[in-house]
Amino acid sequence: QLQLVESGGRLVQAGGSLRLSCAASGRTWSISAMGWFRQAPGKERQFVAAIDWNDAYTYYTDSVKGRFTISKDNTKNTVSLEMNRVKPEDTALYYCAAPDPLIYGDGWSDPASYAYWGQGTQVTVSS
Repeated sequence: QLQLVESGGRLVQAGGSLRLSCAASGRTWSISAMGWFRQAPGKERQFVAAIDWNDAYTYYTDSVKGRFTISKDNTKNTVSLEMNRVKPEDTALYYCAAPDPLIYGDGWSDPASYAYWGQGTQVTVSS
């Protein structure tokens, strides 16, 4: 099993910045990729970004490209999401996730590709 714990969510003004972190424990040797998703009240879970654990290739949803940056630290088994120029529409519960064992094909943005999920951290952007 892999345990994921997010942190860093808070209230921030529009145009501001914040950094989310996700710490993995347990079967960390099995990590092949990690992703960030978000879910706003009444909406479906939405893909935000993902990173390949080996080659560090990154994937982003269009609405965050140029504003958010995903990064990883293999030695600490953490993944981070740097969020800049945030907007009210970024308000959501943010989850990190990891597949078991791999992401296949173009499944990076599909929640069904991920087996492990954290509890989420709340990001609220005020206008």
